[in-house]
Amino acid sequence: QVQLVESGGGLVQAGDSLRLSCAASGRTFSRYAMGWFRQAPGKERDFVAGISRNSGSTLYGDSMKGRFTISRDNAKNTVDLQMNSLKPEDTAVYYCAARFEDTAYTGTYVYTKLRQYGYWGQGTQVTVSS
Repeated sequence: QVQLVESGGGLVQAGDSLRLSCAASGRTFSRYAMGWFRQAPGKERDFVAGISRNSGSTLYGDSMKGRFTISRDNAKNTVDLQMNSLKPEDTAVYYCAARFEDTAYTGTYVYTKLRQYGYWGQGTQVTVSS
């Protein structure tokens, strides 16, 4: 089991950058594929970015491509989301998510669906003003 704690959210202006971080508890962080999702008021929780267990594969939501970068450090049990060129429509609560993956898998798969993740953080608010 893993516990996730996000940090780094805040209020920024359009065009600014922000870096979110997710710290995971436990000694088996490398056994989890990781992802970031976000949820704006009144909307569904959407996929933002995902990274495979071995960091070899990443995927992004369409509106994030070229602006956001996900990375992980298995030695530090962290996964980060670097967000550049932020827009007001990026305003949302951002959630870190983890999916345990058996070692029988190659560790190269990225999960993009909400239901594929079994562990979630409490979320961190990102507000982008125009």
